[in-house]
Amino acid sequence: MPSQPMQDLINAFRDRQKASASQVPPTLEERRAAFAPGGRLHPVPDDVLVREVTAGGVPAHWLAAPGADAGRVLLFLHGGGYGLGSLRSDGELAVRLGRASGMRVLFPEYRLAPEHPFPAAIDDVLAAWRWLRTDQDLSARSIAVAGDSAGGGLAVALLVATRDAGEALPAAAALMSPTVDLTSSGASMTERADQDPISTPAMLRQFASDYLAGADPKTPLASPLFASLSGLPPLLVQVGTADLLLSDSERLATAAAQAGGDVILEIGEGLPHVYQIMLGTPEATEATEQIGKFLRARVH
Repeated sequence: MPSQPMQDLINAFRDRQKASASQVPPTLEERRAAFAPGGRLHPVPDDVLVREVTAGGVPAHWLAAPGADAGRVLLFLHGGGYGLGSLRSDGELAVRLGRASGMRVLFPEYRLAPEHPFPAAIDDVLAAWRWLRTDQDLSARSIAVAGDSAGGGLAVALLVATRDAGEALPAAAALMSPTVDLTSSGASMTERADQDPISTPAMLRQFASDYLAGADPKTPLASPLFASLSGLPPLLVQVGTADLLLSDSERLATAAAQAGGDVILEIGEGLPHVYQIMLGTPEATEATEQIGKFLRARVH
């Protein structure tokens, strides 16, 4: 069962979901300005050094908490359905994971749909990854990737693309409610529709349509669930049962394990989409600790 702080957030999400059903849909600009996946925006803590950088042509931020190991880097990919999200919405979560793992964080601001449809986002992620490897001269074994929601899907796509290119892969990947199937074919898309306080099937299908812009939804780098998942690094996948994308995580973990991968799947009973971002809840604290422990053990 969710803790009381988490349940309070879930109730607030449900109230917001009900209210929005009777309101005029906001514009894309309004949605981006109001995007607060954790219920409200949490600023990057004052003790974190934030530095703007261009990573392979992609606007990005270096985020370094006190004591972060400059030689170990976490490439963090934000969520938001490929159309929303930025350092403003996800920076606190990225910093928290960097702090827990003792790593510097690179936060790329990849291009967003619908202005920049597939493959713009994964192209930017790959550019940032290769910039870390070449311009920053970092070993692949000293880099991990983490992502929430759409960012989790981009993280898996990054692993698939680097493997297919014959390049060295990141040491590990931490995935929070990853979006890995843009066909919306997972059983939870219908079975969890009345339990998810954040997303609706129509919302997720619209995000997918805006991102794909006519591309085949089974394209492996758009929906990496349909890619070969052999040869990937260790994966930690976290998801809640009150999430329309529960099946994405379950099927991803099963397929990666069947392909011989090292996979840990953690399912939070009654927890919503990307519960890790919900600062101030015991569930977010525990998930952060688990991710930090996972990364510290695998990134050298």
